[in-house]
Amino acid sequence: MKTKKGVVFTLLTIFLLNLNIMANNTEYLFSSESVTEGHPDKLCDQISDAILDAYLAQDPESRVACETMAAKNIIMVAGEITSNGDVDIPKVVKGTIQKIGYTTETFGLGADTCKIITSLSKQSEDISRGVDKQNNREQGAGDQGIMFGFACNETPELMPLPICLAHKLTHRLAQLRKEKVLPWIRPDGKAQVTLKYINDLPTEITSVVVSTQHDPDITQEEIEKEIKEQVILPVCEKYLTKDTKFFINPTGSFIIGGPQADVGLTGRKIIVDTYGGMGRHGGGCFSGKDPSKVDRSACYMARHIAKNIVAANIAKKCEVQIAYSIGVAKPVSLYINTFGTSLIDENEIEKAVRKVFPLKPAKLIKYLDLKKPIYLKTASYGHFGREDEDFAWEKTNKVDELLEALDFTLQCNCEIELDKEEIKSLLSQLDYSYSEEEIEKEI
Repeated sequence: MKTKKGVVFTLLTIFLLNLNIMANNTEYLFSSESVTEGHPDKLCDQISDAILDAYLAQDPESRVACETMAAKNIIMVAGEITSNGDVDIPKVVKGTIQKIGYTTETFGLGADTCKIITSLSKQSEDISRGVDKQNNREQGAGDQGIMFGFACNETPELMPLPICLAHKLTHRLAQLRKEKVLPWIRPDGKAQVTLKYINDLPTEITSVVVSTQHDPDITQEEIEKEIKEQVILPVCEKYLTKDTKFFINPTGSFIIGGPQADVGLTGRKIIVDTYGGMGRHGGGCFSGKDPSKVDRSACYMARHIAKNIVAANIAKKCEVQIAYSIGVAKPVSLYINTFGTSLIDENEIEKAVRKVFPLKPAKLIKYLDLKKPIYLKTASYGHFGREDEDFAWEKTNKVDELLEALDFTLQCNCEIELDKEEIKSLLSQLDYSYSEEEIEKEI
C-alpha cells in the first residue's frame, strides 16, 4: 500500500531518532530557575527597558545602552543615550517601581521615597561611526560578539520544560500577589524546578523550590500550605510524583527583600532571560539595549531561526550561533547544531537558513520590527517562549520557506511502500495523536 510522504516521513524520522536516543539509554536531572519581577536584578532590567521604551516611543532611531543599579533605597541609572527624544528619567523609574509593587520602603524599596541618581552621556562617536549607515557602507553590528538561539520540542512553546515551569511559578506568585488572593506575598521571589530526563525526554519533577518574600505576620506553615496548593499544584501537578521534594521558603523567613537585601544590577539574570541553562549563552545581556546592539537583536533572530527549524520537524532540538564584528554588516559565522536529532546534514540546514532569514543587522531589525517600544514586557518571565503579537521572533512563519529551501522533495512528492498496520504501529510507538480518520485520509 502506498501513502504520501507528508505524515509518514515525519513519523519515520522521529522513529529513527527515537531509536538512536533509546540506544543511549540516558537518565539525568536538569534544573532551571526563574525570578519574580520584584527580584532586585529583574527590577533593574525593567527600569532599563522602560527607559529604552520611553526613548523609542519618541524616536525609533534612538541609541540606548542603559544600565541600572538598585541598592537599599537608591536607584542609579548610567549609560550612553543618543536620541531626539526627551525623557523624564526619574518619572519613568518611579513609575516602573510602583508598577512592580514596591510601594513602601517596608518592602525593600519605596517608589515615592527612593533617591535616583543618573549618569548619562551620548554614544561614543567611535561606536556610532561603525554602526551608522554610510553612503558606501551598510549599517554594521553595534559590537562584536557571539549570540545563541535555541528551541526544542519539549513544550508547545518549543522551549525547554524546566524553564517554562519555573517562569510559570514566578508569574503565578506575582499574579496572586497583585490580585490579592495571597495579599501577604511581597514583590521579591524565586522558583526552581528539577526534572528527571530519560532518553532526553522530561518525565517527572524531582524537586521544586519556591522562595517568596512575605509579610511578617504569617507563619511558615501557612506559607508552605498556600504556596503548595495555590502556586505549585496548578502549574506542576502533571509532573509531580509521590517522591517529589518541595522546598518552600527553606530558610524559614523571607521578610527582608528587594534592594534592601541584595543589590540589583541590569543583566545579571541572562540565563533566566533565555533557556534556563539548556543551550549556550554568548554572555551579553538584553535589557537596556536598543536593537542596533546585536547582543539583543541577533539573539532574537537566532531564537526565531531555531524555533522555525524545530517547528518544521527538521530537528527535535536546535541551537543557532551567529557571530559579528563591530561595524560589519555580514556575520563572521553562522553555526547550526541539531544535537543528532535531524536526519538532514547541518551544512544543508545552514545553507537554507542563509537563504530564508536576514542576518545583517539593519535587515533583521526591520524584519523583526524591533524599533518599537516593546521591551519592558520582555524584561520579566523570559524573552522567549511567550505568545505576544509584538514578539515577532516567536513566530513560526518560515517553515514552508525553510522546507522549500532545503529542496525537501520527500516532504511533498515521494511515495513509499508502507502497510496500514505498520503505520499504526509507528503511531502507537511514537505516541502520536493521529486519529483513525486522519490515518485513513493519508493512506
